[in-house]
Amino acid sequence: MSKIIALIPARGGSKGVPDKNIRLLAGHSLLEWSIAACLKSRHIERTIVTTDSQNYRDLALSLGAEAPFLRPAELAQDHSQDIDFVLHALDWLKDKDQEPDIIVQIRPTTPMRDPALIDAAIEAFQAHEQATSLRSIHEMSESAYKTFEINEDGILACIGTGDTALDAANRARQQCPTTYFPNGYVDILSTAFIRRTGLLNGNHVLPFLTPLSLEVDSEDDFQQIEYHLTRSPNYLDILFDEAT
Repeated sequence: MSKIIALIPARGGSKGVPDKNIRLLAGHSLLEWSIAACLKSRHIERTIVTTDSQNYRDLALSLGAEAPFLRPAELAQDHSQDIDFVLHALDWLKDKDQEPDIIVQIRPTTPMRDPALIDAAIEAFQAHEQATSLRSIHEMSESAYKTFEINEDGILACIGTGDTALDAANRARQQCPTTYFPNGYVDILSTAFIRRTGLLNGNHVLPFLTPLSLEVDSEDDFQQIEYHLTRSPNYLDILFDEAT
């Protein structure tokens, strides 16, 4: 049986929204939302928070998660990459003879999760022998093929191609390929693949479709998610047994 841990990254610094990871949403910090989802999973054996903040570490412990180490400051900068803190956690666990087979990466900035969907993602990944990782996605309301960029001449161009003939983008939505947005609901990583290649995802990434999933990157996002919670209070009931 695979050893499965959840790894929740929660660095202390945040420029857009100060202390974003411990900001309250419907009375619960973003960190608490993610920890609660992991603790209610049937497959996750350990829930570990990787943070550079002693305050965040203390909070994680009080919420029932593990925080056995502090992440070095150089791995908790704006430019730090996910592979950095993942390898740091794996090296720490390996040194204690506790290295997992599967890492379930759960980001606090995507708070509204159903633990049953996390478990379904884990099962889907385990059932797909060729998958190098799994990433959650939701369908975009508008196809990416109908979006634009501004080229160096200040002219609209089709995204990715640089084509300034935009008539093709005026097609009806139903005529464009369906495109998907990676949403941070749940990412699943293979320790064996990471150790073998030094990469997180690889080139055989299994898609896992979820409902529309809102992420927190700004003050406006908090307000939007608060509104969605008034329409979907079942998330509070699922995670905290307090739907109103």
